[in-house]
Amino acid sequence: MTLTIECKQRPEGSKTKALRRSGEIPANLYGHKGTESVALTMDAKAVENLLRKASINNTLIDLKVTDLPWEGQTLLREVQTHPVKGTPYHLSFFAVAGHGEMTVEVPLRFVGDAIGVKQEGGVLDTALTELQVNCQPDNIPQAIEINISDLHVGQSLHLHEVVLPEGVKIPGEREQLVVQVLQTRASTEAAQSNAGTEEAS
Repeated sequence: MTLTIECKQRPEGSKTKALRRSGEIPANLYGHKGTESVALTMDAKAVENLLRKASINNTLIDLKVTDLPWEGQTLLREVQTHPVKGTPYHLSFFAVAGHGEMTVEVPLRFVGDAIGVKQEGGVLDTALTELQVNCQPDNIPQAIEINISDLHVGQSLHLHEVVLPEGVKIPGEREQLVVQVLQTRASTEAAQSNAGTEEAS
């Protein structure tokens, strides 16, 4: 999914507080020309609409700087919010063209009902809810699905067991725990009951 937003170059010497009062949100663009950055302003309502759909380090955004002019695909790297109001305060974008593989954050989506929860009285414990992966900018998955249907009480899944989309890689070690089904009093009683039934038969 690619989103689009337009912006303007921020006038030199402009005050960020004055911009926000006038309905503009300050932003910066990095990576489009080496280490050089560009100060921008964006319409506050457009930013709010963008943030309803975009995720940090995950969603490709087609950024149009109308008065440079410059247009290209970017990743939203950072969103600063007002400490009290929670409204967007400042945005940072990174241009992805020519940078090869990117490191992005992808949410994990757990699919199915674990048998250890549904039938054995256990509780699902998710150690990770998002995953840092390497991939090309045009191949960023919106989410990585993990089927947990076959997990019994006491069983777990680790990173090396996660099936990744083609062209997506996990950097570093892959032994980290992702999800497990923990034993509870109910699951212990269920196991003892089943054992007793088997012995009686």
